[in-house]
Amino acid sequence: MTSVSGQGSAAWELLLPAASAPARSRGRSLRSALREAVRSGRLPAGTRLPSSRELAADLGVSRGLVTETYEQLTAEGYLRSDRGAGTWVGGAARKAAPGARDLAPRPVHARVDFIAGTPDLSLFPRAAWAAAHRGVLAELPHHMLGYPDPRGLPRLRTALAELLVRRRGVVADPETIVVCSGVAQAMALVGFALRARGVRAIGVEDPGSPQHDELFASADIATVPVPLDDEGAVTGVLRERGLRAVVTTPAHQFPLGIGYSARRRTELLDWARDVDGLIIEDDYDGDFRYDRAPVGALQGLDPEHVAYTGSVSKSLAPGLRLGWLLVPQALADEVVARKRMMDLGNPVLDQALLARFVERGDYDRQLRRCQRAYRARRDTLVAALGTYFPGTEVTGIAAGLHVIARLPERPGSQGDFLRRASAAGVGVRPLSDYGSAAGSGVRLVLGYAHLTPDRITEGVRLLAEGAAGRGDAAATLR
Repeated sequence: MTSVSGQGSAAWELLLPAASAPARSRGRSLRSALREAVRSGRLPAGTRLPSSRELAADLGVSRGLVTETYEQLTAEGYLRSDRGAGTWVGGAARKAAPGARDLAPRPVHARVDFIAGTPDLSLFPRAAWAAAHRGVLAELPHHMLGYPDPRGLPRLRTALAELLVRRRGVVADPETIVVCSGVAQAMALVGFALRARGVRAIGVEDPGSPQHDELFASADIATVPVPLDDEGAVTGVLRERGLRAVVTTPAHQFPLGIGYSARRRTELLDWARDVDGLIIEDDYDGDFRYDRAPVGALQGLDPEHVAYTGSVSKSLAPGLRLGWLLVPQALADEVVARKRMMDLGNPVLDQALLARFVERGDYDRQLRRCQRAYRARRDTLVAALGTYFPGTEVTGIAAGLHVIARLPERPGSQGDFLRRASAAGVGVRPLSDYGSAAGSGVRLVLGYAHLTPDRITEGVRLLAEGAAGRGDAAATLR
C-alpha cells in the first residue's frame, strides 16, 4: 500500500484513511484513529511509535499535525513520551490484544516423567551451533538466499551422503537425498507418492508408532498392523494381506527395542523384490548403541526397494525440524515434486548451518557426547529397577533412548498400577499404548534420555512407593 504522498507505509497502514481526510478534519481523524488503535489492542502497550518526522513522511501529512496528535494522546494517557527515548503506547484503558496460543506438546504434569521419545535438550551444542551460524552468515553468497532446490542444498546433501555412508552403511547418492522437515514429512512424501501409484494400504509394525495411522491417512492410505516376534516384523503377514509397502524400524524397533535378525532382514528384502514393493526404513535411534556392534541400514542391501529416513531430532533437537530421505530412483521425481508443492524446500540458512556442522566434525562430536550421557542414564535406570523392583525383566537396552520393563507379577491390574504411579507423581506409559502387546503383567516403556541420573533414581523410587501404596501422594507432589 502507498501513503497519500506516494511513499511506502508498511507499518502504519491503519492510519492512512485518517491521513486522507479533508484538511480541516485531518487532525481530529488522526487522533481518533490512533486512539481507537490503542483501545482495540491493535497497538498494544509498549509499542514504540515512529518519530513525528518519520510518521509524517509515511502518511504524507505535516510534522506539526503528528506532533500535536502525539501531545494530545499523551495528555489523555494513551501514549507516553520519554525524553530522548521516543513515544510509546501507554497505560490508558484498552482491550488487550489476544496472545497467540502455544499448541506444542505439553510436558506431562508429573514430578518425574518417563515418557519416551524426548532427548536431553540441555545437551544441545549451543556454542558450536552459534559458531557455525556465524560462519554460515559470513560465507553464504547472496544468491543462495533465493528459493532453494526442493531436494535441499547440494552442500548439505553431499555432507549427509558422506555421513550416512560412513556411519550407517547406506548407498547414498546426493541426487536422491531429499532434505525434509523430519521423519514425519519424509513418511508423508513417500505416502503421497505411493498413493499416486495406486497403493491403498501399508503395513506398520505392531506395536509401533501411534502416529502412523493419522500420517498415512492424510495420503488416503490405510495402515495394516504387522505383528512382531523376537526377530522382527512377521513377513508372512505382508504376503497374506497382499501388501506392497511396509514401515519398519529394523536397527532398533520402536518400542520393543529389538534389532531385526539377519534372517528377518533377508526375508523382508525377498518379499519386497517378489512384489516389487517398498520398505520404508525409519532409522530410529540408529546412532545410539551401547552393548552391540553397529547394525548397518537395510537400505544398503537394496536401495531400489528401501526408502531410508532419519533426522536430527534425537541427536540435536526436534525443534530444528531437519531430516533426510533417501528415496529409490524410481520414486525420486514424484517425491521431489510433492516436496516442491508442499513448502518449496527447507530454510536455506538452517540447511547451510547443518552442512557446516557435519563437515567440521561437530555432529560426530555431538553424537559421542550424547552416547556417553545416555549410556550412563540407561545404566542408572537398569540399576534402579533392580533395586526397587527386584526381578524386573528389562529388554531393549542395547541401543536407543528407552527400555521395556516387565515388572514382577503383583496383585492388581495394570490399570491399578498406572493410577498409583500417577498419584505418586510419576509419568509412565504401558507397552499396550503402542499397539498389541503380548504377555501379561505390567510392561512399561521407560524413556530416560531427558532425565538426569538422580531424577531417574528418584522416579523409580517414587514408582515403587506408589505401587506399594506407601506415602502420601499430596506430600509427594509438593
